[in-house]
Amino acid sequence: MDSTTATRDRVDRELAEKLAPDRRSPKQKFVLACRMLGAHGHWHGGLAGQITARGEQPGTYWTLRFGIGADEATPADLILVDDDLQPLDGRSLPNPAVRFHLWVYKVRPDVQSIVHTHPPATTALSMTGQRLAIAHMDSTPFFDNCGYLDDWPGLPIGDNEGEIIAGALGQKKALLLAHHGLLTAGASIEEAAVLALWLEQVAQAQVRAAAIGPIREVRPELAREAGGFLLKPQITGLTFQYFARQVLREAPRCLDDGAPTPLA
Repeated sequence: MDSTTATRDRVDRELAEKLAPDRRSPKQKFVLACRMLGAHGHWHGGLAGQITARGEQPGTYWTLRFGIGADEATPADLILVDDDLQPLDGRSLPNPAVRFHLWVYKVRPDVQSIVHTHPPATTALSMTGQRLAIAHMDSTPFFDNCGYLDDWPGLPIGDNEGEIIAGALGQKKALLLAHHGLLTAGASIEEAAVLALWLEQVAQAQVRAAAIGPIREVRPELAREAGGFLLKPQITGLTFQYFARQVLREAPRCLDDGAPTPLA
């Protein structure tokens, strides 16, 4: 065993042995994911975008009530819908654009949470016909892991759009949608949220770098190695907890149970 392999094995062992799991409930993690994405500009244009997560019962999914922004989400603002986007409480209104998420869940049993947003840099990149460049260490989690849908299918509220988007995502964890925005599909709420934050940061760097000169991509073997490390659940989990602490410093009561956020 060479020294590099030995070091990697030691890091893996220490990550597994020394990190305590996050004991927060899925609903609390969902609210924190909403808040951290809102704080980092993923809802700068209003209500465009959605977050969903699988519920405990098969064929059920958590989402926000339509009209609630991610930056104001509370546990009381979450609703549970079925696989036809019908609210289980019989009265709440989900965002109709969540329908395309259901198509991803249908073909990807490994996906536990989906984020779709229109943040500034990703939106700008989506308007140029360019794919995401793997040109920096921070972009390596998306090496061979970010699909590209080059033709906007229109407003994603119908089954046709869901089939197209799910097909373009394939087995990857991220998707850049031309003329639209981003999608991340995670094995956990934490992973989906962190990947969305990272994807926007990488897009921002790419937009800035393009103004300087040609972009040089990372060597594939290095990108694969680095991306594999950064995608470890312990790393995405620690990153999520870091952003969660930021949220809780700004809104320490956001996880409290209470009345839903008023729409008027």
